[in-house]
Amino acid sequence: MRQAAQERIDLDQCLLAGEALPDVEALDGEHWFPLETTIEQDMIPYWGGDWGCASEVRRLRAVLLYRPGPEIERFQYETARFRAPIDPEKFRAQHDALADYYRDHGVAVYYVEQGRSDRPNAVFCRDKLFMTPEGAIITRLSMAGRRGEERFVAESCARLGIPIVKTIAGDGIFEGTGAMWVDRHTVILSLGVRANRSGYEQMETELRRQGVTDILPMQIPYGHTNIDGLLNLAGEDTVVIHACQVPYEVVDALRRKGYRILEIPSFTEARYGFATNFVALEPGHVVMGNQAPRTAELLEKSGIRVDVLDLSELGKGDGSVHSITAFLKRDAE
Repeated sequence: MRQAAQERIDLDQCLLAGEALPDVEALDGEHWFPLETTIEQDMIPYWGGDWGCASEVRRLRAVLLYRPGPEIERFQYETARFRAPIDPEKFRAQHDALADYYRDHGVAVYYVEQGRSDRPNAVFCRDKLFMTPEGAIITRLSMAGRRGEERFVAESCARLGIPIVKTIAGDGIFEGTGAMWVDRHTVILSLGVRANRSGYEQMETELRRQGVTDILPMQIPYGHTNIDGLLNLAGEDTVVIHACQVPYEVVDALRRKGYRILEIPSFTEARYGFATNFVALEPGHVVMGNQAPRTAELLEKSGIRVDVLDLSELGKGDGSVHSITAFLKRDAE
């Protein structure tokens, strides 16, 4: 490059002197062009798996869990926002039963392998990761007593070969249970105690970059935390809601998309029984805890297959199946 610059100076001097210009050899081009594929096309050959998710109900293929460790042995349950003291061994046994259930239904189970000894809420993995067709969005948790758990989920993604397409940064707060896929081009995004405006806007920007055209804003009422405590999808055309707490515009938007609306029949089950905190294994087939029997009956009468697990001890942590499970892979549309 220095020689080329010198030749350029020599040519300028020739021009100034009115002399004939010598024929200087041109620099070669690079003789190559970039590989113009999308990251979705790169997933299998370069990232080691067809990771990705753009649905809450398409066939579930892989999940990320955190098996409770020493952090649940001794802690102040009120400070951690648990509902009651727990039996650590029963807590772990119920988590193991959920993991076994997934495996029995053909779902690959991966684990977050590291954690902090002062984070008893670490079992709730969905809060820390929102999966997209291009890879994971690592979120930023709201509670002071949980901040920092995100690091270990990011490490797990790196270990598994899952691209991290976005990390909520700056003053943004947003948890994975604050977003819910409706279809490849439609996502519900929440605002509330666990999702501030900065986090919301970061999520919206990233999702729109990936082709999401329809964002449904959902204000979470004071006293509630995330979408999956108020609303969840049980099939391609079925949504289950805690009717008095879901904004009309969200329900109306889903109705206009062809969803039938199932209203939880019991306030107690909605608020304390985790009636919407279920996971769909495939359209029309869900797994849920055993604290919402009337809701389970409603789903079954509506043609939804329901598998019920005893997750009562896990429920003391104020969460259930959906909160515990971070999706890594679902079938594409």
